[in-house]
Amino acid sequence: MTRAAVAAGPRLKITEIFHSIQGESSYAGWPTAFVRLTGCPLRCQYCDTAYAFHGGRWMGIGEILETVAAFGVRHVCVTGGEPLAQKACLPLLSALCDAGYAVSLETSGAMDIAPVDARVARIMDIKTPDSGEAGRNRWENLAQLNARDEIKFVICSRQDYEWARETVRSHGLERLCTVLFSPSQNQIEAAQLADWLLADRLPVRFQVQLHKLLWGNTPGR
Repeated sequence: MTRAAVAAGPRLKITEIFHSIQGESSYAGWPTAFVRLTGCPLRCQYCDTAYAFHGGRWMGIGEILETVAAFGVRHVCVTGGEPLAQKACLPLLSALCDAGYAVSLETSGAMDIAPVDARVARIMDIKTPDSGEAGRNRWENLAQLNARDEIKFVICSRQDYEWARETVRSHGLERLCTVLFSPSQNQIEAAQLADWLLADRLPVRFQVQLHKLLWGNTPGR
């Protein structure tokens, strides 16, 4: 993509762009530039970024790239809200890849991931019953996943865990890509979820939200 094409391209509504430590996925621990897009069609009961549902400001792709470049990092994570709710997210992802970044996308799993640039690592949720949004899971997305991608379950209860466990087994999800199980903050203890995983010998990766251990629920961290 040429500089002129980027300058003349579409705009996106952005809640924030910030520099932090990646707290989730196999990229956890890397200094990362986060581009948080505004808006989300889902309302998960545990959502910790409801401030991104509304507001934000319009930015062109060129301006976003300039802001990201100032952080001097290799990794960029495009998140939300639900980033794919904005059509211009797709050219943004491609522009970031063209600029040489290692790009990841955090998406709810409720929208079609097929058009996403193949160079992007798609970190896709499968919503559990206790999220309140399990009916929004787009199961067709499973056929689009590859070894670069990751599936994430946020577990809110023992019932959620059992549902997620059977979903992993029935779909053979570990054969598609890395599968992540994460405890919902203040709903189940992290150690309890770890014990369940060990007892069932599930082929999934346990994770906690590293950024919350460091800074709590502070926006922009």
